[in-house]
Amino acid sequence: MTEADLGAAPAQIQIRKDDSANWAALAERLETVGHQDSPVDAEHAGWLVGRGTPRSGRAENPGQWVANWAGLQLNPRQRDAVAHALASEVLFLWGPPGTGKTDVVGHIVEGSFRQGLRVLFLAPTNVAVDQALERMCSLLEHEAGFTEGIVQRAGSIVLPSLRSRYGDQVDPGRIAVLLVESIDRQISTATDQLKGARAALALHDRVRDLESDLATATAELAEAGRNHAAGSRTALAADAAAAQLRLAIDKVGLPTGLFADRKAAKLRDLRSALEDEEIRARQAREAVVSAARRHKAADQQAAEARRALPAAHAAIMGIPPRQAVAESAASLQERLDELGRKRKRIHDEVRSRCRVLGATVAKAVQSRKLLDEIDVVVIDEAGMVNLPSAWFAAGLARKRVIVAGDFRQLPAVTKGDGDREASEEERAHSREWTARDAFHAAGLVDPSGRVRQDPRLVALDTQYRMREPICAVVNEVAYPDAPLKTGRGNTSRLPFAPLIDSPVILIDTSGRRIAGGGRKPHMTNAVHAAVIHELVRGLQYEGVLPGRKWQEVPEGERATDRLAVISPYREQVKALKSSLAHRFGEDYDGLVDTVHRFQGSQRPVVLLDTVAGAGKDPGFFYSGTGLSSQTCRLLNVALSRAQDHLVVVADVAFLRKHLAPHSEALAMVDHLEAHAQTVSADQLIPILDAGQLANLSEEELARPAFFEHSEVAAAVEWDVERARRSIELYSAFMDRYPVRRWARMLGLRTAAGIQVTVFTRPPEEQQDPSRVVRHREFVHQLEAVGCQVEFRDRMHEKVLILDGSVLWHGSKNLLANIGPTDLMMRYTDPASCDRVRRLMERTRMERPARAPWRPAEPAESAAPAPEVPAQRTEPTDKVYPGLVRDGRLYLKVPYEQKDDAKRLLRAQWDKAAGHWWVDAARVTREQAARWLP
Repeated sequence: MTEADLGAAPAQIQIRKDDSANWAALAERLETVGHQDSPVDAEHAGWLVGRGTPRSGRAENPGQWVANWAGLQLNPRQRDAVAHALASEVLFLWGPPGTGKTDVVGHIVEGSFRQGLRVLFLAPTNVAVDQALERMCSLLEHEAGFTEGIVQRAGSIVLPSLRSRYGDQVDPGRIAVLLVESIDRQISTATDQLKGARAALALHDRVRDLESDLATATAELAEAGRNHAAGSRTALAADAAAAQLRLAIDKVGLPTGLFADRKAAKLRDLRSALEDEEIRARQAREAVVSAARRHKAADQQAAEARRALPAAHAAIMGIPPRQAVAESAASLQERLDELGRKRKRIHDEVRSRCRVLGATVAKAVQSRKLLDEIDVVVIDEAGMVNLPSAWFAAGLARKRVIVAGDFRQLPAVTKGDGDREASEEERAHSREWTARDAFHAAGLVDPSGRVRQDPRLVALDTQYRMREPICAVVNEVAYPDAPLKTGRGNTSRLPFAPLIDSPVILIDTSGRRIAGGGRKPHMTNAVHAAVIHELVRGLQYEGVLPGRKWQEVPEGERATDRLAVISPYREQVKALKSSLAHRFGEDYDGLVDTVHRFQGSQRPVVLLDTVAGAGKDPGFFYSGTGLSSQTCRLLNVALSRAQDHLVVVADVAFLRKHLAPHSEALAMVDHLEAHAQTVSADQLIPILDAGQLANLSEEELARPAFFEHSEVAAAVEWDVERARRSIELYSAFMDRYPVRRWARMLGLRTAAGIQVTVFTRPPEEQQDPSRVVRHREFVHQLEAVGCQVEFRDRMHEKVLILDGSVLWHGSKNLLANIGPTDLMMRYTDPASCDRVRRLMERTRMERPARAPWRPAEPAESAAPAPEVPAQRTEPTDKVYPGLVRDGRLYLKVPYEQKDDAKRLLRAQWDKAAGHWWVDAARVTREQAARWLP
């Protein structure tokens, strides 16, 4: 959460993952190493970086711990790796693509499990964890306790097959739910039993109460009878005494005469005695009445007890004695109490059952406690794990560390060594500790990137994924010092298709080059996108790939089952996705992506789009050299995804011109030219004449086609005449004759109700005052025939979009006189039209790139030339904030804010000009508004 006040309805919010969060957690964990509560054993962690003397051995009989050892389909090097791992304290397993590393790691974990050890399996990605864990489950699913969680997954399962096959057995949450359900069933059973025991106790108590009631009633009857008789006697005696006292009172008579006082005293005594007797008589009669009532009630109670007792006695027939039932009820209550406590600590119990736990490296770093004890740590895909994280993970092991991976595939994703704001010392530190992997840190790889022989290292040498010609390309690029052997047949498992009748195909786009647009033109290539579009169309036609909107495609024949399209840059990936979504009728997730997204996967057909050719240089993807370089690793991953057919789309001439002489990328090009079946782009995208368009079918018109300079005008004119809704023409420059010619044609279309929009540079961007005037005249000429003219600052794209579906793209400004070498490509694809339109809108600048030129006005003119907003009229050699010159946007940065400008915009100081500046192609005026006038 943020403490910032975003208002009641913020217009736009972006949520971004904090890349530093995992590093902060790692730093916190590393700081505790050496403290009593730290789980890290620094000595064992040191094995990862070549310190200490860990034991290295070889199990004489791995069959003790690995099921069906003799019958397993493992090659000698794979068996050697398992045998070494089960008898060593540390093992580095080098597993190049397709060499069965996952199987080997699975058997190492299986053997460690049967040795009685607890195993923590780690990998850098969730997919890698799930794929390996699924293999381990298949090896251990028949072990006792498997359904109760001896193998578990920490974190979310992302692989559908693992979730469907073993989710209930490996997901701690689902295991806990199942255990809770089991406990709840036990609680329900015990509760029912307790209810039965209590009901039996109630029956026993009923008999006891009835017998007690009968005994009480019988005693009460006797007591009431005695009280009734005694009361009757007392009442009779009191009545007799009262009668005698009345006679005595009558006999005394009135208190008169000589002894009147004496008589009065005697009368008082007699009357007092009479009152006492009357009271005694009344109380005795009340006692008699009460005794009669008690007698009646006791008699009724006794009668009821006598009537109920036979049934109560019958009800307890066959029931254990009351003491036994009471003891059973007490035991059941104790069990219920224990089950309740067990239910509360279920997650701790689930963890205590785990013997093999799979998790990402990040999860291991961030978790305080994954297992109660860890004997073996297995780090898979270790080439992608940064060294501090790997060191921390290795230190969790009490007995054994296994490091598996390929240091010539994707490295760890780090930023420190390329951070422009960091000092050279900081970048060097990053290269040493965060950019290196465990294989390099342990001294298994020399400075040139070549592998060293070492008893700690077992290298798998036979791959089963790629056909031999594909493997040969991979060996040439990534494994010249340790070439892989091929352990599979050399026939394709796909239906025969003439388009891909060879294992390795090079589609050469040399000579069919169209300059890229945007600020990073090297990251897209329209010709390559069209070539791949056509190749996919052909594979659909030949039945290798499903057609547009096919329904109910069997598993194994879907587009993503058979094809991967890999590109080094995200911008080209977006273009290819939109093109192929149109080709298939839907967007397939996982069909087109960057190299990083395909790590760990494989497909029968891989199309590798090298992209290079549309910009001035190939781009950063091709900048590295050496076996440990990013370029080598990325190419290795991209090439080695192919199983049966590898198709590389490349502008060979462009790559040869720009690649370093000894680069792995050039080695790939050399090998492909020497050994691959080479196909020209023209064989997929034909070169047409304008006259052919009218004779093409709608399907043929939808296909990409090249048009030479001499044919472009007539072909475009044919398309313009067929437009029915809209025409969008992008031409940065304009000349008199082309504008006059196209104005006549476009005027006819606007008259027919067609929306025509022309995009061009503002007049102020022209090179001299005379061209400013002419450019304005051309704009007025186009507007006069009904065209809408819009300005795009610094634009250079040459594009025509018709009805939002037909795209003309190339190197020819249709409204300008350009040389005879111009080439245009016609392409029917609404998605590509939208993409190009968005690209050009996104690259629009807020202000012109240069100071405006204005034609001279006569001194007597009443109306001076209009000012261009936000522009300065100082001499052109003077630098001021807001000026863009030579690609630099100059700023006004106070001294106290210079660090902010450097940090936020990578601003630099121009000492001669006395101003700070930023790259105008990278930083927009909106971003730099804080330091602009």
